[in-house]
Amino acid sequence: MSGTKPDILWAPHQVDRFVVCDSELSLYHVESTVNSELKAGSLRLSEDSAATLLSINSDTPYMKCVAWYLNYDPECLLAVGQANGRVVLTSLGQDHNSKFKDLIGKEFVPKHARQCNTLAWNPLDSNWLAAGLDKHRADFSVLIWDICSKYTPDIVPMEKVRLSAGETETTLLVTKPLYELGQNDACLSLCWLPRDQKLLLAGMHRNLAIFDLRNTSQKMFVNTKAVQGVTVDPYFHDRVASFYEGQVAIWDLRKFEKPVLTLTEQPKPLTKVAWCPTRTGLLATLIRDSNIIRLYDMQHTPTPIGDETEPTIIERSVQPCDNYIASFAWHPTSQNRMIVVTPNRTMSDFTVFERISLAWSPITSLMWACGRHLYECAEEENDNSLEKDIATKMRLRALSRYGLDTEQVWRNHILAGNEDPQLKSLWYTLHFMKQYTEDMDQKSPGNKGSLVYAGIKSIVKSSLGMVESSRHNWSGLDKQTDIQNLNEERILALQLCGWIKKGSDVDVGPFLNSLVQEGEWERAAAVALFNLDIRRAIQILNEGASSEKGDLNLNVVAMALSGYTDEKNSLWREMCSTLRLQLNNPYLCVMFAFLTSETGSYDGVLYENKVAVRDRVAFACKFLSDTQLNRYIEKLTNEMKEAGNLEGILLTGLTKDGVDLMESYVDRTGDVQTASYCMLQGSPLDVLKDERVQYWIENYRNLLDAWRFWHKRAEFDIHRSKLDPSSKPLAQVFVSCNFCGKSISYSCSTVPHQGRGFSQYGVSGSPTKSKVTSCPGCRKPLPRCALCLINMGTPVSSCPGGSKSDEKVDLSKDKKLAQFNNWFTWCHNCRHGGHAGHMLSWFRDHAECPVSACTCKCMQLDTTGNLVPAETVQP
Repeated sequence: MSGTKPDILWAPHQVDRFVVCDSELSLYHVESTVNSELKAGSLRLSEDSAATLLSINSDTPYMKCVAWYLNYDPECLLAVGQANGRVVLTSLGQDHNSKFKDLIGKEFVPKHARQCNTLAWNPLDSNWLAAGLDKHRADFSVLIWDICSKYTPDIVPMEKVRLSAGETETTLLVTKPLYELGQNDACLSLCWLPRDQKLLLAGMHRNLAIFDLRNTSQKMFVNTKAVQGVTVDPYFHDRVASFYEGQVAIWDLRKFEKPVLTLTEQPKPLTKVAWCPTRTGLLATLIRDSNIIRLYDMQHTPTPIGDETEPTIIERSVQPCDNYIASFAWHPTSQNRMIVVTPNRTMSDFTVFERISLAWSPITSLMWACGRHLYECAEEENDNSLEKDIATKMRLRALSRYGLDTEQVWRNHILAGNEDPQLKSLWYTLHFMKQYTEDMDQKSPGNKGSLVYAGIKSIVKSSLGMVESSRHNWSGLDKQTDIQNLNEERILALQLCGWIKKGSDVDVGPFLNSLVQEGEWERAAAVALFNLDIRRAIQILNEGASSEKGDLNLNVVAMALSGYTDEKNSLWREMCSTLRLQLNNPYLCVMFAFLTSETGSYDGVLYENKVAVRDRVAFACKFLSDTQLNRYIEKLTNEMKEAGNLEGILLTGLTKDGVDLMESYVDRTGDVQTASYCMLQGSPLDVLKDERVQYWIENYRNLLDAWRFWHKRAEFDIHRSKLDPSSKPLAQVFVSCNFCGKSISYSCSTVPHQGRGFSQYGVSGSPTKSKVTSCPGCRKPLPRCALCLINMGTPVSSCPGGSKSDEKVDLSKDKKLAQFNNWFTWCHNCRHGGHAGHMLSWFRDHAECPVSACTCKCMQLDTTGNLVPAETVQP
């Protein structure tokens, strides 16, 4: 390699040694410097390693190529190809084994002198050495030598000659090779094929040729310019890489007519390509005058039937050092490790770090791969310290049929786990809206039913300027307070808030009783007080204090309420105004705020954010004038929309404002499940067509599919089509006749005496089981089932597969067969098929198509064919 850039080679079996080849051979030993200092005379290769020079060999001038002997013994035997075509065996260490001592200095001489371009040791027979030479019109360019030929002199004769007149020593020369190949041609690169000892791949002048030494007169070749640097993938022996100028060609020796892949052409000529010996399908390339090594990761994706598709290439670049790189070499055993050398013999030890591939499953398990390691991070099921991810919550809710209860709508919050107060408020609101819409439609159809789903904001606006206030007496006190007269709209608002039941009665007694039963003592007392019944409020607080789970401090609150006085300058009012903010329960705070407030000024109640929105709105409907109420509802609605608080649906209804509020909620939580079910509950058509609503619905459908909740997704689609008839998709797939191309089911519906559609083909499962075996349009026969050989359209129950004599087929153990068993089923690849029940039964025990001489693996072509719904799998 005199006059050229240096090359570098790792020792095949000594993983801590390498050779730098230039005008001389230099052997280095690599040591780790993690826990030790750099020794004197050592060269720093990386932060963790250094190299020490062991020996130098200057006995072989005019080097053009070098190959390291692949066997364990001798350890440091190298073959050197020279400019005159000779191949010299040399060593970089003292080998005391006399058996191999005679190999050192041995030369293999061609008939005619010309440059030796490449050398390759046979990996199966370590004594065979192949040499590739330049072209000579009267000689061969590929010579295969046996380095131990002196032990068989009758096959390979020896002769001793003097190198020159001035030399006193003689050298053993071998002039007759074991094999001669490639006459009148040039060999630029070669490599042995690991699958066979006598197969050699050579990059000749104008073609790639595969030589079989068992028959040297014949060769398999393909014309190409990419004949340099041929190298075999160590993990896939039929894959070979070669290059020409700036382009790399990837070959498959099983389909040797053309490259299976051509990599992107580089702007400069390539100088070296090499497969990684520790990593499958990783190819490194180096171009001239560059400090970058380009890596190509070739990932094959085999199909279920075993054929390989075109490789997927992942391309990346690494920069081992700042200077130009002359050559590089992969380490034979350390994963992804290489050493590079620059033109001035500066070396660097470098490890190519693997890409980290992440995969996040729909059930929140996170997996990542790095090199040969696979890691998994799964959510702990028993860890209750952390809040569950919204995807986990939605998955559990889908299993409990959350959102599908359309009769008792309020129960959906229980199906959601009864943990989120906002969801509870939402579903009670939707329940009341549905209840009162049906009630109003019965009384006056088409009148105000749609107003209910528009929310309290719209209801309040419709009654603006129609209500007057009047003074009402307290129960248990000698006092009067101004309360707004309740018109029809305000009564409807109170009903939606849940304070009063449907009907003309405005009594809050049933609501108070329900709160007491649920143990919400403070809320019940506050609602009683807001309805001017202080005696009932005190009674509720006393009941709460005496209950098992009650708070004894409620007795103190009840005692404080009993001392209420209407005098503005009293000590009671002064103390309550000061100390009410120290109470932990918000309902106790607003009770004293109400009692100590001036008439018409109830900000302490209306703007207590910890009190439920429905209670604040109901309070406002009772005590605020139309102008004040409208202003308060407008302000509260805007707050709910900005916060994405589901309690605000009570105000916005299922309108555009409701979509804005739900958008904020989804942005905050990601709960597309609740958003989809809520918007479908009673939204008008223009709201359902909003692109945001459609986006939530489609995302939820995709989630159900990703979880393999196909039955749940079907239930959701049915639920959606009932509430939104416009969403029902039109028929997109139909069975057509092979001859006339018309839809079989459509043709049936157009013929008066055959107007039952698919029922004639056994699809409906009707007891009559009509037998129609021809197209109603052209009367041509329908295809036959590949298993029962009866024309399609014949019900399964009348086929042999459904009889008792064929129990081993196990089509169905029930007397009543499923409708799906009668469906037309066929493979899109081979076009064979039959009754669905027969096909499923066949592929339970077989992989190939049931038709004779057809080798199609029909079921394996469907990537989801072996998947099962996951609804029954508990998380």
